[in-house]
Amino acid sequence: MSNLSRRSLFAIALPALAASAARAQDAEDYPTRPVTFVVPFTKGGGTNTLARLFGDKLQERLGQPFVVQNRPGQGTVIATNFVAKSPADGYTIMMAVSTLAIDATLYKKLPYDPAHDFALVALVARVPFVLVVSASLPVYSVDDLITLAKQRPLSYGSGGIGAFHHLAGALFASKTGIKMTHVPYHGTAPALKDLTDGYIQLMFTDYGPAQGLIASGKLRPLAVTTTKPLAVLPSLPTLAAAGVPGFNVEAWQGVITPAKVPSDIVAKLNATINAIVATPDVSGRIKDLGMDPVGTGSPAELAAFLQSEIARWATIVEAAGLAKSA
Repeated sequence: MSNLSRRSLFAIALPALAASAARAQDAEDYPTRPVTFVVPFTKGGGTNTLARLFGDKLQERLGQPFVVQNRPGQGTVIATNFVAKSPADGYTIMMAVSTLAIDATLYKKLPYDPAHDFALVALVARVPFVLVVSASLPVYSVDDLITLAKQRPLSYGSGGIGAFHHLAGALFASKTGIKMTHVPYHGTAPALKDLTDGYIQLMFTDYGPAQGLIASGKLRPLAVTTTKPLAVLPSLPTLAAAGVPGFNVEAWQGVITPAKVPSDIVAKLNATINAIVATPDVSGRIKDLGMDPVGTGSPAELAAFLQSEIARWATIVEAAGLAKSA
């Protein structure tokens, strides 16, 4: 090869090598300024609690504030669209929930593509749900609830259209042949307040936000939505065992970024968050919220997981009769 050819090849390769080195340096230094940590619900719910917990821990480990910003509305669409349209630099992340996968089937049209516009950076927790009723409602079992629902109209709350609370309620109605009115809220906390005040009669909720209300007797738990009992309420039956065969609904909490965030930054966030989940204080707090800590999976494995979740939730959305209904 001539000296000219070698010089030409070197001239072509140099910018690429420089860009690669710059990206590596960016990831090594990241973050150099505050990071916006979006929550798609109001304050008071389990997602908000986790985001604030992880925001504090990320700041301790990475040296910059992770500033939690609540952007509720449209069943998480407002917050998710904000993240999708944010610069792909790692300075906007979100504590996402299974709604990201649900929306791919639920909505006729979205301002973003759930399957391709995001990177699932870390899977923090799996989330079972508890069927709770207002303490003023004269029901003490799932059978009681079904019997009452066939006698008079009942309303159930959720954190928004397409939220897992909504899907669990719709699937419950579909499997039991009852009719209920869905009342969407801008998060779990306001829905639970209306439930305790008697404006709605029941809700499928993650345990954490309802823990104090259950303990005080303001809410009565009837069943858990997964196939195994809830560790914090071991005597509570599963819905499948309580008379709704095949019922199994479990959600997840995870951190996402826009899809084109540099892979080195995604890898750094992935390793840092997984390490945080593994600490006894954080895993213990997640369990206290009635969730199961995860904290495993590489970015590539989580990308495959997100695609599988879109397919899994599609069957639940369709079974509930809600496909492309919003």
